[in-house]
Amino acid sequence: MKHFLEENNFTKEEIQSIFENAFRFKENRKARPSLDLKDQSWGMLFYKNSTRTRVSFEVGIRELGGNPILLDLSSTQIGRGESVQDTAKVLSRFLDGLVIRTHGHDLITEFANYAEIPVVNALTDFLHPCQIYSDCMTLLEKTSDSQNPAEGLKDKKLAFFGDTSCNMANSWILAGAIWGLDIWLCGPEEFKPTKEIEDFCRKFDLPIQWHFTSDCKKAAHQADVLYTDVWVSMGCEDQKNERMEKMSPFRITEDLFEIANQNALFMHCMPAHPGEEVTEEVLGSTRSILFDQAENRLHMQKAILKQLVNIQN
Repeated sequence: MKHFLEENNFTKEEIQSIFENAFRFKENRKARPSLDLKDQSWGMLFYKNSTRTRVSFEVGIRELGGNPILLDLSSTQIGRGESVQDTAKVLSRFLDGLVIRTHGHDLITEFANYAEIPVVNALTDFLHPCQIYSDCMTLLEKTSDSQNPAEGLKDKKLAFFGDTSCNMANSWILAGAIWGLDIWLCGPEEFKPTKEIEDFCRKFDLPIQWHFTSDCKKAAHQADVLYTDVWVSMGCEDQKNERMEKMSPFRITEDLFEIANQNALFMHCMPAHPGEEVTEEVLGSTRSILFDQAENRLHMQKAILKQLVNIQN
């Protein structure tokens, strides 16, 4: 059974097909060019609240001809202690696929181990693969004539500021390892990438080639993209004051763009907090492409679902 839990779950050929289909879906959205999920029912199990992830997947499943079914802890027995094993086996009898947004990566891995249907990682605390595929689509759209990430993204410098131990930082590390981006991570020493992402790369023979620094100017120098995420993720609210104090030197400002490449872009996976991880000036500038990123979640996720369904068939 093929699942999409991590960025490297697809082959090079499958990745190329996914990106081509994502661009095709975007270009021909009104025509609804594909009904690969026709008459299928896909569950969406959300342990965390969501705006972009929920709406993009629900709309995407419908546009592919499928029926999305939203599940959360309060409306299922898993919220009352039913095991992941039993839940996965039962849902496999009802559904054609399952999209999960949760906390621990081990939980989604456990679901995939017991499920007899494709499982898609819509976010864990460790990785956010759908977001990173969509972001790479957006970068290709803005900076390259190629729809192949291995060609269009190679050697582009992306500087990520703030909590560089978070799921988005980990996913950019994998994007760099898979597609040759030059990844620079800039933040407090105590929030540098963890051993977990290094061990993951070693397990799958992916190159450990990212750079970590606490020097914002060094990270931003000649960068093609300045990227950030919220400083206080869901589940970390009790650490807000500490995080705010330690992250404040790593706020993305217009000054950093003076050091970056002339045409450097600003990216953010949202929700954004103006004045915290990024200034309002940068958010509202023509460099900011976060709404293109958000839109492309829909097209990319449709392409991922299409690929998984075609593989099963």
